[in-house]
Amino acid sequence: MAVLTVENLRKDYGRIQALKGVSFSVPEGAVFGILGPNGSGKTTLLGLITDILKPTAGSYKLFNEEPNESHRRQMGTFLETPNFYHYLSAVRNLRISAAIKQRGGDDIDRVIEVVNLTQRKDSRFSTYSLGMKQRLAIASCLLGNPNVLILDEPTNGLDPVGIAETRELIKKLHQQGKTIIMASHLLDEVEKVCTHVAILKKGELIAAGHVNDILANEDIVEISAADMNKLQQVAKTLSGYTNLKAEENILKLFYPLGTADLEQINRSFFEHGVVLNGLQVKKKSLESKFFELTN
Repeated sequence: MAVLTVENLRKDYGRIQALKGVSFSVPEGAVFGILGPNGSGKTTLLGLITDILKPTAGSYKLFNEEPNESHRRQMGTFLETPNFYHYLSAVRNLRISAAIKQRGGDDIDRVIEVVNLTQRKDSRFSTYSLGMKQRLAIASCLLGNPNVLILDEPTNGLDPVGIAETRELIKKLHQQGKTIIMASHLLDEVEKVCTHVAILKKGELIAAGHVNDILANEDIVEISAADMNKLQQVAKTLSGYTNLKAEENILKLFYPLGTADLEQINRSFFEHGVVLNGLQVKKKSLESKFFELTN
């Protein structure tokens, strides 16, 4: 079942087209990344599917049906910087959130445990690190145990520790069966936590699908040897790869996805008198693929 289906969705602000006829679907159980640089339309898209904004044209469905209040109660959203009372504790802030949402009043201890804030649940919000504040915001999204979470830049502004904590939390929620839709401009984060991705550029959908299909379409074999000149000469006699690139102390051979046979490559060089001291296969990096798509 598709949790979200977006059909030719468009949003104009006067003469500015923030979204230009975007279409894709989010399968149930996915961690779906909406990826793009600032100004690509990510936040506008999330605003439309959460009914904060109204589309200029096009439509979307939730759970294969026209959106209604019942569907929205199955969704938890985090669309802006955490906005809590600084002088109140996590527990008291979540009680207020539960009252506003009219759900989850009996769920506070559970969600605090999920985001790993139990030991600090009675501390004032003002004493929290930015990463803890982000996790408390996600705890607020979890009140009432919604099936779908919508997160706008959940790691934005965090230090490496905060990013890692939020990443692990998203992975844990996915393992618990949540469908997660998250916008991000952090390429590395999408690669590490998302199962599916939609890439936006200036309001246009560049690509959408499974992360491995969209972002990893090549095997990159990195090889090295004591004699790099001879290594390169022998490499030019081999077949099967589509491109060759020499870098400092490394030679890269590009193969169609899934076709690189490391044992055969090693044997071929050995038979030509070259002993490899380095041999590994990598997928095309998210960064290189992203810039290839958007440029």
